[in-house]
Amino acid sequence: MKLLIVEDDPSLRELMHRALTEEKYVVETASDFAEADARIAGYTYDCILLDIMLPGGNGLRLLDHIKELHRRENVIIISAKDSLDDKVYGLEKGADDYLPKPFHMAELKARIRSVLRRGLSGGELTIEYGNVSLQPDNGCVQIDGKPVELLKKEFDILLYFMQRPNHIVDKSVLAEAVWGDHADQADDFHFVYAQMKNLRRKLQTAGADIEIKAVYGFGYKLVESSQQKGE
Repeated sequence: MKLLIVEDDPSLRELMHRALTEEKYVVETASDFAEADARIAGYTYDCILLDIMLPGGNGLRLLDHIKELHRRENVIIISAKDSLDDKVYGLEKGADDYLPKPFHMAELKARIRSVLRRGLSGGELTIEYGNVSLQPDNGCVQIDGKPVELLKKEFDILLYFMQRPNHIVDKSVLAEAVWGDHADQADDFHFVYAQMKNLRRKLQTAGADIEIKAVYGFGYKLVESSQQKGE
């Protein structure tokens, strides 16, 4: 899961970054309007933590930009400006939640888990595809009801694909989504190939009836084994 923190206060930004990195999120930051706007235009995020009062512009304008790009990132507005008008405007523009400052990190983490859960699976705690079930909240994976041990990046890759079954995913898009900042600009993708090889082997060994299939020249696609045999 990849998050973007848009916050101009360096101490709070660092505190949030540290707390969320400890939760195993991939975390990127922006300190002003222009930097945040550039990141949103160039990269995708599972959740954006958005301050309203930013150097160079009002953070609420970034919600308009997200809408113009026809994207649906989860957005939590985080601001000391606890104005009812701003809150209503932000929610009407597509924000998923509003958390006024000051706040406890435990509450921030709970809000993030809540909006991610709603965005992932319509409020369900488990994502299922074939005989594989995955729980984003606790990092558990089961195949035919039996637990399967995955490393953190293996889990993140599987989660990414289970959100997009039957969709071709470019390896650079996958790298940027799972590894974060500028991973898509790497000279090679051996780190992706290595994790993918291990994940595919573990799925096969555990008897999964789904497979992450390599699509030559394009990337990868998650399919059910029956589809794989029929191609």
